[in-house]
Amino acid sequence: MNPDPNDSGRVLGVDIGGTKIAVGIVDRDGKILTQTRKPMIANGTAEAALQAVTDAIDALVWTEQIQKIGICAPGPLDPRRGIILNPPNLPCWRNFPLADEIARKFHMEVKLENDANAAALAEARWGAARGCRFVFYATIGTGIGTGIVLDGRIYHGRTGSAGEGGHVSIDYHGPRCNCGKRGCIEALASGTAIGARARGKLAEQPDRASVLLDLAKGDLAAVTSEMVGEAYSAGDALARNVLQETAEALTAWLGNIVDLLDPDVLVMGGGVAAMLKPFFDEIKNRLPAWSVNPHASDIPLRMAHYGADAGIAGGAALYPEVP
Repeated sequence: MNPDPNDSGRVLGVDIGGTKIAVGIVDRDGKILTQTRKPMIANGTAEAALQAVTDAIDALVWTEQIQKIGICAPGPLDPRRGIILNPPNLPCWRNFPLADEIARKFHMEVKLENDANAAALAEARWGAARGCRFVFYATIGTGIGTGIVLDGRIYHGRTGSAGEGGHVSIDYHGPRCNCGKRGCIEALASGTAIGARARGKLAEQPDRASVLLDLAKGDLAAVTSEMVGEAYSAGDALARNVLQETAEALTAWLGNIVDLLDPDVLVMGGGVAAMLKPFFDEIKNRLPAWSVNPHASDIPLRMAHYGADAGIAGGAALYPEVP
């Protein structure tokens, strides 16, 4: 196939979240050349939310020779039809044909994908999993999202709903997840879960001195996962215990993932993953005890390359390079 002489190879990546829209121009090597962020109107009308997205795209799309737009957003969504279904973080849209609306507005090709799937593809194509055939990616923040890339393609499953690794349960007697199931890894190791675990431990030991309480100004209800990370960095024993238990839960979960997928690499991104990076070696070393795969110890566990820019790069990665 001959390349289009008018195609610069640059793609506009769009990352839609519950509170912000990040837009960036990405070149064929995965480098984000320029970017901007605008507020998202997630709790208003469908039209107001669409206008917020088009305004954000307008800020950059005409500055370069752009012919393609890649959008990632929280699921559930239908990537094949470009429809936002019913994501909890975007109540403004229900069965909304976002890809068609953006294509009509800008007269360009538009693709839509789940944000974790798109980020996994960016890491496989340009980032921490470059050169790997079988990739498992997890982004750990307020919740846990995952993506599976096999031979350079996102694994969507039969209906497009595959890859919900954050809702794999490792304890059916565990806490109830927002999805309704018990013991999902999201309910045990997300930022939300870390904050709750820390508050529980402090409540059990009200007289225990902790940097966490100092950071929260004595208000137990104000303790967050970010504070746990800060307290851990300051040497707080309770914070370390909270993160240790979180790492143990992730190890058991990743053992299941390894047994199911036998990946070349495990990649973690998101704010909580960055907080847990000091525990990566421990997780990797203990992985064989939680996996029957005889090669579990050979699988690298890597920090994601793109960090907070994963959605922008992920949107761009939806367009494979034309040979």
